[in-house]
Amino acid sequence: MEKKLKKTNHSAKYKADLCDHVIETALKLTAERGWRSLLLKNIAEEAGTTLEELHRQFSTKTAILNAFQQRIDVSVLASIIEGSTYRDRLFDILMRRFDVLQPYRDAIRLIARDVGFDPLATIILGPQLFSSMALMLEAAGINSSGLDGTFRVKGLMLIYARALRTWLSDDSPDFSETMATLDCDLARAERLAGMLCHSQGTNNSSLGAKPT
Repeated sequence: MEKKLKKTNHSAKYKADLCDHVIETALKLTAERGWRSLLLKNIAEEAGTTLEELHRQFSTKTAILNAFQQRIDVSVLASIIEGSTYRDRLFDILMRRFDVLQPYRDAIRLIARDVGFDPLATIILGPQLFSSMALMLEAAGINSSGLDGTFRVKGLMLIYARALRTWLSDDSPDFSETMATLDCDLARAERLAGMLCHSQGTNNSSLGAKPT
């Protein structure tokens, strides 16, 4: 039993290491060559593995992007700083997300440019982005379930997309343009619809309310 457990742990670690290596390799190649013309074969060769082995982990390039987003989610959750209000929390969480994404900005810029030419990627990445934004809401203590939660998640997806667009071209040393865009859109969502409320789902709680 102990030998079998060690073998299982070794296999899981190998799989995790390979996945991370493939993700890093794919983003590195994307920054150099662009996303649209990049082949899984190119990624496998650069990663020093076979196409067969890569395909066992990722059947498509889009699957690599989904895994990358999930990895970003984990990194953000590991370094959350508690804010005084729900809106402050969400602002800090999304800005932390951009901090984690920063080393990959050149690749993300090219992916954002090229993914529009790939309808399949757009369709598949939508659900993953929905899941990521729902998780960011939950991390801020905001309910993402039910019809109200779905509305909040979709609203946050739009806010994040606008902030991401700004971030990709933001050359200010402190990303002040990105922060301004994000803060403005969060404030607008709070004013117009109270899009985000506290974790217990109280309808009259605003985004700026203090957590209890």
